[in-house]
Amino acid sequence: MPARIRKGDRVMAISGKDKGKTGQVLEVRPRENRVVVDGINIQKRHTRPRPPDDPGGVIEVAGPIHMSNVALLDPVDQQPARMRIEVIAGKPTRVSVRSGEPFDS
Repeated sequence: MPARIRKGDRVMAISGKDKGKTGQVLEVRPRENRVVVDGINIQKRHTRPRPPDDPGGVIEVAGPIHMSNVALLDPVDQQPARMRIEVIAGKPTRVSVRSGEPFDS
């Protein structure tokens, strides 16, 4: 059974402080039901200097967000869409309910 959200998918935040923002999934944490999305749930991290090339300071990184708070973007019109699993060519494939197009190219 294919995973609902995978690394590299385009998603939109549908709740929380970043509602409406879109980004690409950088990491999936299935045991925690969380995903890390580029540009969503940005957090500040204080890092120590690590000589010779890392000056340290405050950096911004994307934090994890619960999978239920993001929606896959339809491949046709880039709007949030639900997905279903269809068997295409003998393989289970993620398909958009909105347009009928597969999410996997």
